[in-house]
Amino acid sequence: MKLISDVLIVGTGIAGLFTALNLSENLNITIVTKSTLTDSNSYLAQGGISTAYDVNDIEDFVKDTLHAGNFKNNPSIVYMVAKESRDVIDTLINFEVKFDSLNGQLLYTKEGGHSKNRILHHKDYTGKHVIDTLITKLKSRKNIKILKNSTLVDLIVKENKCLGGTFIKNNKLIDIYSKYTVLATGGIGGLFKNSTNARILTGDALSISLRYGIKLKDIEYIQFHPTALYNKTSERMFLISESLRGEGAILKNIYGQRFVNELLPRDKVANKIWNELKEKNCKFVYLDISHLDKNYIRNRFPLIYNTCLEYGIDITKDPIPVRPAQHYYMGGIEVDEFSRTSMDNLFAVGEVSCTGLHGNNRLASNSLLEGLVFGKRCSDYINKNISSQKIEVLKVDKNIDEIILENKNLFRNTLRKHRSDINDELI
Repeated sequence: MKLISDVLIVGTGIAGLFTALNLSENLNITIVTKSTLTDSNSYLAQGGISTAYDVNDIEDFVKDTLHAGNFKNNPSIVYMVAKESRDVIDTLINFEVKFDSLNGQLLYTKEGGHSKNRILHHKDYTGKHVIDTLITKLKSRKNIKILKNSTLVDLIVKENKCLGGTFIKNNKLIDIYSKYTVLATGGIGGLFKNSTNARILTGDALSISLRYGIKLKDIEYIQFHPTALYNKTSERMFLISESLRGEGAILKNIYGQRFVNELLPRDKVANKIWNELKEKNCKFVYLDISHLDKNYIRNRFPLIYNTCLEYGIDITKDPIPVRPAQHYYMGGIEVDEFSRTSMDNLFAVGEVSCTGLHGNNRLASNSLLEGLVFGKRCSDYINKNISSQKIEVLKVDKNIDEIILENKNLFRNTLRKHRSDINDELI
């Protein structure tokens, strides 16, 4: 089967959806998702979206992001994102996203690595609320076609120019030809035994990029979130949001002793927990928020409260057993300030990309912000330049079985070479 589209977007996290919604309504757009519209890391995001509080906060926001990233970030990109953060937040509000507020004033919380309260949220399920709102907006656009349960297996390429993508749906191949293609395929958590990520996220686009020589950057930069709910199964680990620590939750070892400043950047807190697990020969530590008002806890963190109850833990009374788990990938497909990759007519937005914003340790709640800012920049570039592009259809013979097998192993093996210390964490 062959389909034609002005713009092809692969992935339905916040970056893919926001890109689509900022493209001209005169364009024919196809959005493809590997599973359902809500099966993404964005949908799972709890804490919120960071933003410069005001113009005077931009410099401090930049400093906090650089410090958290251990100064491995690209300073010009960090400044650009901080400067444009309020604009994308305003766009979300215009799309009818409802951030928590009091008497008409937005409420901001604080998380690890931030020097002040600058994180907007919707209770403790910000990602779900934002994605649901964007999907509602998306479905009102007559120029957007959605293709579900379709896996990207290859790009259609001619002389380092992307002409579209090849997908498998119900064991049938679909070639989608486009003027521009946007990869928004998310992270790599499905490659790890312990991860907070959606399990379908297995780095497919990264393997495909390796096959075509598309530039990747910072392959070794993987973030482990300090506080995932400890369980004995192989299921996706439930994230215990950093916002609990921002609101006063305390980390304790199995003897009830506090051992770390909870609001240090994530890598520092995770390393402290790893050390406790080794020294005390235990499998988890405790996160305790029970000293706060019970009604406040239930209202501020309903998702975490109810999920922990399912595991027999009442967080208004009991400490939460937690341990680090793979959470975010700072590396990815190298892009410029317009989300352009090293392949012509191919863009990458969101976690699959490496923009230079995060350095080797992402500052809390900067992920959704990155997807918004670069999604908007990507769509702006496409809107301005697509009139000069034409659809080109090729007759291509491919051994799809071999390609699928190579995709399954190529990025995983590359990751092992760059990070031999995490081999035991990989599936």
